[in-house]
Amino acid sequence: METITLGQNGPAVTPLCIGTWAWGDKLFWNYGNNYGADQLQAAFSAALEVGVTFFDTAEVYGLGVSEEFLGQFLKKTDQQVQIATKYGPFPWRIFGQSVADALTDSLKRLQLGRVPLYQVHWPFAFFMSQETLMNALADEVKRGRIEAIGVSNYSADQMREAHQILAARGVPLAVNQVRYSLLTRQIETNGIFKTASELGVTILAYSPLAQGLLTGKYTADSANNLKDGRRIDSRFSKEGLQKIEPVISLLRQIGEKHGRTPAQVALRWLIAQGNVIPIAGAKTAEQVRQNAGALGWRLSDDEIRQLEEVSRSYK
Repeated sequence: METITLGQNGPAVTPLCIGTWAWGDKLFWNYGNNYGADQLQAAFSAALEVGVTFFDTAEVYGLGVSEEFLGQFLKKTDQQVQIATKYGPFPWRIFGQSVADALTDSLKRLQLGRVPLYQVHWPFAFFMSQETLMNALADEVKRGRIEAIGVSNYSADQMREAHQILAARGVPLAVNQVRYSLLTRQIETNGIFKTASELGVTILAYSPLAQGLLTGKYTADSANNLKDGRRIDSRFSKEGLQKIEPVISLLRQIGEKHGRTPAQVALRWLIAQGNVIPIAGAKTAEQVRQNAGALGWRLSDDEIRQLEEVSRSYK
């Protein structure tokens, strides 16, 4: 399996990441309703079997349960696995010690002594300045509890500020995790993609399948059958699904040429952008295997151009 280095000198990871937001989350994903711990263990094992060893989680996913699952599963394998988790800059976290305390708690749940990638979940630090936050993270790199630092949902200017503060400590900013897919291409026009390339920051693309829209399994006729948080998303309405049909149709056409699904083509398009790692969420072993089908083949230049044209309105 090929690998990608996070940022300038961060850990080497697989070009696809498994997202674990749904691992234990009852609020949005209805954990415990139609999937549980056994399915998640199977998903984790399936990822390792297909060579995908990069997982993304956060302290808020399932209120810590996602990290706990990963910690339990890690104990059952000898394979090297790269875990990325996130710090939530809540309003009550005022001092730099809050970063150290949150990291300690995450490491306990993960049953790890250090984490390859620690990210700031959102850019609003409220009463803690970016200087305090970034310096606290740099302190943890020096302590050896974090290998690389990342941010999430940071604008181009916010990313540049974080990069500058960390650079003064001799620590590079490794990643910016942002929403990016064929149906959400705003980072190409708001400066995030360009700035990340300039600074040597890797883009981790969350919601790369637009929460399932790009799988092609949702149609205008099935718009009223959703039972999770997506039922209130206008993109899953009859009108929303009709709007994206040209994109889905092209994904199907290209997929048929390569023996791939629309989702696999959509993930491959992201990888083809360069310096981008899609984070594909998975609750079951089959979903992991489907996601992994994005690896081991390439889109032609013409196919990339066609996908760029059909989705251009989503920039």
